[in-house]
Amino acid sequence: MAVFGLLNLYKPSGPTSHDIVERVRRGTHVKKVGHAGTLDPLATGVLVLCLGPATRLSEYLRESPKRYRARVRFGVETDTDDAEGAVIAERDVRIERETVEAALEAFRGAIAQVPPLYSAIKQGGRKLYDLARAGQEVERDARQVTIYRLELTGWEPPFATLEVECSAGTYIRSLARDLGRAVGAGAHLAALERCASGSFTAAEAIHWPDFEAAMQAGTWQEYLLPPDRALADAPAVHLLPGEVADVRQGRAIPARGESAIDGEPGRAYDPEGRFFAVLEWRGDHWQPHKVFDV
Repeated sequence: MAVFGLLNLYKPSGPTSHDIVERVRRGTHVKKVGHAGTLDPLATGVLVLCLGPATRLSEYLRESPKRYRARVRFGVETDTDDAEGAVIAERDVRIERETVEAALEAFRGAIAQVPPLYSAIKQGGRKLYDLARAGQEVERDARQVTIYRLELTGWEPPFATLEVECSAGTYIRSLARDLGRAVGAGAHLAALERCASGSFTAAEAIHWPDFEAAMQAGTWQEYLLPPDRALADAPAVHLLPGEVADVRQGRAIPARGESAIDGEPGRAYDPEGRFFAVLEWRGDHWQPHKVFDV
């Protein structure tokens, strides 16, 4: 059978997210592999991969909330806002835990955040890090993000450990940079672990050396997760036999008591209980959106 599923890998520090994708392609011999949310090379933690037709589900996973553990180094600013960059400012500062605690309040809730100069966001059709490497510093537009929870859980000056729950698209490097400026010390992100991406947690993730060994042994599929987990919070729609053909031909399915927000996705299952399509709510019916040939 064709591979159709998800992987929850624990990315080590060093390789890029793209590096991991390429290694999984080679090791599993699955042509279609994609990730559902980039981690910087130095970052560790949850990296969800989509295999086979499940690559078409990555948009739902990318938009899920994220949870991080961040180590912030005060007194040093870098051009990348993390430990990989060149030092651009250094201060001999002494700050108290209470000062940092008080500054955190301004970063909770909906905030406007300027992305790092070295990031994959495109401006004028080019990625910011390409412009930065070419020596061009462009004005970056602030973006609205949401910090659901932000707590100081460790204090070893000049280092602080933060627990962060945030919306998709939040840059923890920018958070570290802006927090440093808020306390007048400057700062950069010294280390980062993604503890959760949506319902996928670090506790259940497969560490990379173990998955490499499984690929070599040919047992890697035991770690494959069902594709419908990408839509774990979406309503389940169990179809009658005739409705399966309707969905495959793009015809709408009447509601059977469900209620949803317009455009909200639903998980469609055939009478045998197999997930095979994503539907979208359209007022009083379900409209086929993505149908999988599985």
